[in-house]
Amino acid sequence: MLYREFETQDQLDAQYNVGERNDDAERYADFYVEESRKARADLDVHRDVSFGPTLPERLDIFPADRENAPVLLFIHGGYWHSRHSEDFSFVARGPVSEGVTTVVMNYALCPAVPFSEIVRQARAALVWTHENIAAYGGDPDRLFVSGHSAGGHLTGCLLTTDWEDDYGKPTDVVEGACAISGLYDLEPFPYTWLQPKLQLTWREVRDHSPIRHIPDSAPPLVVTYGENEPSELRRQSEDFLAAWRDHGLDGRSLPQPEADHYSAIEGFLDPESRLCAAIIGLIEE
Repeated sequence: MLYREFETQDQLDAQYNVGERNDDAERYADFYVEESRKARADLDVHRDVSFGPTLPERLDIFPADRENAPVLLFIHGGYWHSRHSEDFSFVARGPVSEGVTTVVMNYALCPAVPFSEIVRQARAALVWTHENIAAYGGDPDRLFVSGHSAGGHLTGCLLTTDWEDDYGKPTDVVEGACAISGLYDLEPFPYTWLQPKLQLTWREVRDHSPIRHIPDSAPPLVVTYGENEPSELRRQSEDFLAAWRDHGLDGRSLPQPEADHYSAIEGFLDPESRLCAAIIGLIEE
């Protein structure tokens, strides 16, 4: 067996190559881009704010129309090798309308950088946001995180970071999180079509699989995915949520019965959607 019950790469690819198995993948990519263009035109935004020394380390800040607004840091997907933050500006629409300053981060992509560098950049973006968001009207003491697909994985990495010892930040620097269609066990990916793009080492698999590093204490976590996603992607979320709860942590499931891997984040456009309402509810607790 390569991984769990899978004996061949073709079997794994059938589960994890979601673009190949979803006829709507390109339509959704175009939808994301167009809705993001509209969001940048309609909302106040500070574009391409640098949070690190390299060009990809930038973020877009969509401030809410209130002082000391809670802050949501969003991390985009793309299997760690594709997409950019500007394709996901649309996620700000729902939260900003509810008074939540939204930060959409960009990061370098594999294989131009090692996988571990992407994890470092996600952590650096959170540190920068905590230290600087007050200048944009945000409250650094009410900092929340969300991400989709690869961004869901990176959300898991932020939740399992030792903020106090490694960064000198409060252990509760993240107040809550929503991980969407995430990938929490990296072990299958060296056996898949992704490996030439990711060039994962086994040390990176071990060090950056959030399910292997569940903390003893952590903020509330909402885990969600589309019921029409491949069974392996659903299992990844279910196993991570189960492990989270097994450690006595606050983990909540948000079903999305009609959604697939791509439509699972469409709810960010509508503050009354199940997804946006769950995030806002988490922030308002």
